[in-house]
Amino acid sequence: MTNKRLVTFQSNRRIARQLWGQISPSALRGLKELTNEYLLSIASGDLLLLDGRWYVTHSGLLGLARRNRCAGINVQPVPAFSDPSVQRWAFEATVYKSKTCKGFVGYGDANPSNVSSLVRGAEMRVAETRAVNRALRKAYGIGLCSVEEIGTISNAGEKFPPQNTNGNGNGTGPKVRDRLCQIIRQHKLDPELVKAYAVDFCGTKTLRDATREQVENFVQQLADWAEKDRDALVCQLNSYERPKQEVVA
Repeated sequence: MTNKRLVTFQSNRRIARQLWGQISPSALRGLKELTNEYLLSIASGDLLLLDGRWYVTHSGLLGLARRNRCAGINVQPVPAFSDPSVQRWAFEATVYKSKTCKGFVGYGDANPSNVSSLVRGAEMRVAETRAVNRALRKAYGIGLCSVEEIGTISNAGEKFPPQNTNGNGNGTGPKVRDRLCQIIRQHKLDPELVKAYAVDFCGTKTLRDATREQVENFVQQLADWAEKDRDALVCQLNSYERPKQEVVA
């Protein structure tokens, strides 16, 4: 294990224990292998531990592709398995590791029955993300399932408040954005740095491009981390530069 990988593993082990408490020996061995083989980072949102198992995230897979100089990703819908009228979507993604690569193909589907209730209405984007994730996992030999490929998330830290029908939206409970603002206020975090971290975590250019499920995952991790070790979280946030302010002459 190189020095960089050793430092990353030590950081991963420390943050994992802060976020999820006691980690089983098998989970620690798995974390060591993932760090050594792929240089995945918990602090960067590359991995989540759910029910004692590691799951890679969309942002983690995109980061791995960048580090390996991925030549490109092509994504297109599969009409034969899609039906917009019932929010059923299927996509095909092809990852090209180099300019001469023939491509690694992955498929992803989503419909109201296999996505979290918090992303209902965004099935098309979820299906696209799942297709990209599967293609990336094939291309780079990742045997782990990605967190975006599972329908619901259990035991992943702090849960959202129960649903209500008190006039807030359409009866699906507080918006994820409102929950995020609550965490920022409660723990006195820098909103701009949190936004930068969220964009990096989701692996998108802006938060508008992220799926509801990706933002949900981010908010859950942020809440858990802020509660257990705010200082470590602030240190992570400070690693992101503030957006440069325009100078008006």
